[in-house]
Amino acid sequence: MNRVVTITVAAALSSLAFAGASRAESLGMNTAHGIEQTLRTFQGNDFNVEQVHNWRNLDDETTGPRSAPERSGQAIRGIQASIDANRSLARRLNNEGVDVRNIVNAEQAADGSLTFYVR
Repeated sequence: MNRVVTITVAAALSSLAFAGASRAESLGMNTAHGIEQTLRTFQGNDFNVEQVHNWRNLDDETTGPRSAPERSGQAIRGIQASIDANRSLARRLNNEGVDVRNIVNAEQAADGSLTFYVR
């Protein structure tokens, strides 16, 4: 009986540990450091490209989503440098007609896909 209880407790603690790690990763995946790390290692083809609206003119509703937060100049350069460091990703974006210098944000979805925001 003690063996069953011990195994049950160990299984419960293991699942809590994995749940905590998964949640922590999801909270940080779109921070400046998190997205840069993802872009440096991204190997998939599951990405899309969207135009962003003009952040300086908030009346401009026709050129893109409001959901893409504006990144600082340093964060934008970090995103672009991370893409440049991942030659296969840079090549795939280029094949889609995307100039890396026009990318101003990137976000990773929970399913692992990426969205690149261009101006």
